[in-house]
Amino acid sequence: MNAVYPWLSEAWERWKQQLEHQRFASATLINAPHGVGAEQLIEKFSQALMCTTQRSEPCGFCHGCELMLSATHPDYHLVRPEKEGKSITVEQIRIANRLAQESSQLSGFRLIVIEPAEAMNESAANALLKTLEEPAEKCVFILLTHQVSRLLATIVSRCQQIIIPEPKPQAVMPWLTEQCQQSIPAFAAHLHGNAPLLTRAFILQGELQNYLAIEQQFVQALQGDISALLNCAKTISGQPLSRLRWLWYLLTDAQKTAFGVWQPYFTPQSQWLAQARSLSLLQQQTDSLAQLINQLQGFSGLNSELLIADWLFKFNEETCL
Repeated sequence: MNAVYPWLSEAWERWKQQLEHQRFASATLINAPHGVGAEQLIEKFSQALMCTTQRSEPCGFCHGCELMLSATHPDYHLVRPEKEGKSITVEQIRIANRLAQESSQLSGFRLIVIEPAEAMNESAANALLKTLEEPAEKCVFILLTHQVSRLLATIVSRCQQIIIPEPKPQAVMPWLTEQCQQSIPAFAAHLHGNAPLLTRAFILQGELQNYLAIEQQFVQALQGDISALLNCAKTISGQPLSRLRWLWYLLTDAQKTAFGVWQPYFTPQSQWLAQARSLSLLQQQTDSLAQLINQLQGFSGLNSELLIADWLFKFNEETCL
C-alpha cells in the first residue's frame, strides 16, 4: 500500500504502533483541517484492521483485504450525510448502533466510520453517545471531524483523539512542486491554510491565474476604477465562498503588515494594501467580509455579485470623506 502523505506520517506511526500491540481505542476521533487528506489515515487503519494475516499493515492478498479493496467488506460501515451539506440523521446512527451490537460476519472486528462527525444532528449525537459509553466487543468506531467545537464534549471525551495540525510549509511545498510539476508560490498554500490537497486542486484547476486576476482587479478598484470593481465582483461571484476567502487572507495579511509583521508567503498585494488604506478600515472591511461569507453560506438565492460589489465600494468611502 502507498505511503501516507508526509505531513501525516508521524500520526500514522503512532497509530500503527497501537495496531501492532492491539492496544487501540474502541473509539478514535481524528481532528483535522479540511484538505490535509486525513481520510488516508482512516483508509490505512481500516485495511490493516480488516486484514486477516497481519497486524499493522494490510497484506493486500487475503480475503479481508480483497473485500476492502472491492468495497464489499460486510464488517466495514461508512456513515456519511445522504446528501452533501445535509445532516447525519438519528436513524443512520441507530442503524450503526445495531451493527455495533451484531456479531462479525467474518469473525473479526466490526468497523464503523463516521465522517464528518460534526454533521450529526443533536439526536444522532446523543444516540451515538450511548453506544460509545458502553462499547461492544471487537467493534471500533472512527470519527473524522474538521470542526471539533461542533461536537458534544461528552463524545470527544469518550474517544482517543488524533489531532492533525495545519501542515508546515516545508512539508507541503516540496510535495506540491512534485505533484504539480511546476514551481508553486508560497502564498498559494497560504490561501488554503497550508492544506496540501486544496492547494493542489487550486493549482491544477488554473485557479492561481484567477486569484492573480482578482487581486489585480481589486487593486484597480481601490484606485477608483469602477469598471475593474464591477469585473472583480463578477469574477468573485463565479465561486463566491472560496474566492471571498482568498480576499480574507489578503486583508488579514495587510493588517499584519501594517503592524510590522510580514512573512514571505503573504499575498502579493498585501504590502500595497497596508499602505493604501487605514488599519481601521481594513479591520472594518474584514469583519464585513466575514459576515458576507456567512450570509452567502447560509442563504441560497442571494445576488452575490451585487453584495460583493457593495462590499467593494465601501473601500473607497473613506477616501471620499
